[in-house]
Amino acid sequence: MSTYELVTPGALTLGCGDLDAMPLMGLMLPDGTRPGYEPDAARLVADQLGLELVWVPLSWSDFYPALHDHKVDGIWCGQGITDHRRTLADFTRPYAIFNESLVTRIESTISNPLECAGKRIGAIAMSTNMTLTETFPGVIPVPFDGATDDVYADMIAATRSGEIDGFVDDDVVMVTLDDDPELRLAFTVETRNQWGIAVRQGEDDLREALDGALTTIIDDGSLEAVWTRHMPDLPWPLG
Repeated sequence: MSTYELVTPGALTLGCGDLDAMPLMGLMLPDGTRPGYEPDAARLVADQLGLELVWVPLSWSDFYPALHDHKVDGIWCGQGITDHRRTLADFTRPYAIFNESLVTRIESTISNPLECAGKRIGAIAMSTNMTLTETFPGVIPVPFDGATDDVYADMIAATRSGEIDGFVDDDVVMVTLDDDPELRLAFTVETRNQWGIAVRQGEDDLREALDGALTTIIDDGSLEAVWTRHMPDLPWPLG
């Protein structure tokens, strides 16, 4: 019998934004399931633990308050493991590793960080993407606090409208934006950001159980198969 406590017995209850950000994640379906790499990876982990997988849609800014208030067991939603987030939660071993890219409008000539001087560049507030953005010499960082349901769509819309000159996100965003006639990949920085599952600090039994499940699906190749199905052009980073 498991020694960890769950918000709902028999279920792994995870918080995430209800985002249309394929191939990572898609909008929640009427039956409560979600498409994409992250939900499929979470399903593998829940199956390893013999638990039902339950998603709770949250705005980005509500992730850690919901975790602390015991509304969810964990946050599984593009959480790069940062020093700041480690003050809010404990993290599992990584289930994904990504680099970071700047996306601009098609007419932009930006091709490296030095050319961001004087430009308004967006990123999610207090994220690894914002940390990178702030290193660009002379840049004007524009934080998006995730108060709406879809911060990713907010940054795309702000770039299209000219409110910002571009935004920084993990390189996987280009899988769906690559054919967009209005946007372009300006450059990619090889930052190797590790993504993990956030759990409440001190809940070592749950974290260790999640780590064990992740180790199993990494070692048996099932997580790599999910990665390749959703992101065939991105090399598997955990081999």
